[in-house]
Amino acid sequence: MAITFEKVNFSYGAGTTLARSILHDVTLQIATGQVTAIVGQTGSGKSTLIQHINGLLKPTSGRIIIDDFQLTASTKEKILVQLRKNVGIVFQFPENQLFANTVLEDVMYAPLNFGATKAEAKLAAEQALKRVGVSSELWYRSPFELSGGQMRRVAMAGALSSNPNVVIMDEPAAGLDPKGQAELLNLVQELKALGKTVVFISHQMDHVIAVADQVIVMQNGHVVAQESPKKLFNRDLSWFETMKLDLPKAGQLAEKLRKNGVFLSRRPLTLIELADLINKEVDHE
Repeated sequence: MAITFEKVNFSYGAGTTLARSILHDVTLQIATGQVTAIVGQTGSGKSTLIQHINGLLKPTSGRIIIDDFQLTASTKEKILVQLRKNVGIVFQFPENQLFANTVLEDVMYAPLNFGATKAEAKLAAEQALKRVGVSSELWYRSPFELSGGQMRRVAMAGALSSNPNVVIMDEPAAGLDPKGQAELLNLVQELKALGKTVVFISHQMDHVIAVADQVIVMQNGHVVAQESPKKLFNRDLSWFETMKLDLPKAGQLAEKLRKNGVFLSRRPLTLIELADLINKEVDHE
């Protein structure tokens, strides 16, 4: 599903004396089947932005087009059901979206809510739990007995159980150990291979460079960049300092080498690329 924001503004408490403006004239495009990373400082509007994609929030002005669905300030709540079936979301704090007595019941909720039979929902939930690596030994336990990383996986399974065309993840690596983070990146690539449109918020630039087709940079509720990771991470270092964003680890190491008099022909974006450049270009005598 393609996603387009057209001059979207959003304010909490719009029309009241307590109105707080969060998004400002946001215009962007996300192509079907792409992986898009959204980055920016805390408070830049990233989470507010993604909550518009499945109608949890509606724009104060402007419009969002998700395939043939149009979301505006006047969109009625009752017609958002089909949109939410097609857009699964994993929040930053998974404990806030888990509620059922068992893991399996929790993951079954979405397909049941969208009209599946109990047998269909159980099968969909089992498939989703297997996809994100939740052991069957945990399926009949309370989700609140799980570790933070396990809860994160269950929340992901819940978002995938209705087989959405768009999958949104808010800081999906939070609470995962390095092995879990690697499995998450594999899952993102698997979803892309299935033709899903994936949007994720991350502060880990190595994850962005590993899986994203494009990056959207937010600052103070504005989109300040929308381009490929390669183009973005080759911007001047001063731009990253202004945005208070990090380079991927390889780029950071290359900058440290440069400050110590070791100059490479280009800025590497992965550790493998960094090692290759050092091997080819640095005098080892």
